[in-house]
Amino acid sequence: MRPAGLRPAWFAGGVLAVLVAVTAGLAFGSVPLPPGGVAVELLNLIPGVRLHSGLTEREVAILLELRLPRVVLGLVVGAMLSLAGAAYQGAFRNPLADPHLLGVAAGAGLGVTAVIVLRPATDAAAGLPIGVPLAAFVGALVAVALTWVLGAAGGRDRSPSALILAGVAVSAFLAAMQTYLLQRHVESLREVYSWLLGRLGTAGWHDVLVVLPYTVVTAVIVLAQRRELDVLTVGDEEASSLGLHPQRSRYLLIVAASLGTAAAVSVSGLIGFVGIIVPHTLRMLTGPSYRSLLPLSVLFGAAFLALTDLLARVAGGAAEIPIGVVTAFLGAPFFILVLRTSRSLTT
Repeated sequence: MRPAGLRPAWFAGGVLAVLVAVTAGLAFGSVPLPPGGVAVELLNLIPGVRLHSGLTEREVAILLELRLPRVVLGLVVGAMLSLAGAAYQGAFRNPLADPHLLGVAAGAGLGVTAVIVLRPATDAAAGLPIGVPLAAFVGALVAVALTWVLGAAGGRDRSPSALILAGVAVSAFLAAMQTYLLQRHVESLREVYSWLLGRLGTAGWHDVLVVLPYTVVTAVIVLAQRRELDVLTVGDEEASSLGLHPQRSRYLLIVAASLGTAAAVSVSGLIGFVGIIVPHTLRMLTGPSYRSLLPLSVLFGAAFLALTDLLARVAGGAAEIPIGVVTAFLGAPFFILVLRTSRSLTT
């Protein structure tokens, strides 16, 4: 049967979810802002439009200089992590494939940690340099390559359980290297630890501009491969008989997803489980076709992380909860559910 395409109703629902997340993320916080005034002030960003929003100068500064870049960064990172998770699951034909479970996030984290602790002291106050995503990308590719090789060690097939175990081993090894670097550079411990817990609180337009080119490239490549992912689900032999080069498509998807993950990790830290929660929920609701799953993962992943960041901001009162902690609270039970219900783990 031909896989179903993207239904307009689901696409409209994804757009609506993003709009709701943006509105809530901009309006609510330690200083509540009226949603109507927020909407009018956003319209004022359009050249030639000048409307009275009713917001004070202080409220406008909070909206445009603090909350808007944070919400936009949350949308971009959430979209990338969700899209990367769906792409890994299709490329590996593994329902549990995720940037964190495959060690990709740990590799990217090691790359970023190395840049932070080894950069000159004179650059410490300048924020994350432009080259950080490149270091994260190299670390991510090394990690996914190690996981892929170890998953077939001893001549075994790359089953979901073997890949997960390999990912755990790779993550532990890279975490040990990261710990060693931190012990050698204790002056960077606070900065790295804050980054490891996941954060969007220090986000500015600089972070958005750093990550945006990488995410655009990732989105274009992965979304262009959505039909090929549907073909890969039938197996490599059948895909080859249909004229597809399975390994070439798989490698392209892995590299693109690793690029997006590395870029997201470099500016937001380690935010786990987004690549499992969103794609699996959509798969249960809309079906397994990647022609619809990938675009919807972008939209709902963006909305999910923006709303999760809002929860992290308001749930802890004056002390903001790291967003990585919130996603772990949500994702760990969900992962257990997926682990128990996944048929592929029994094969």
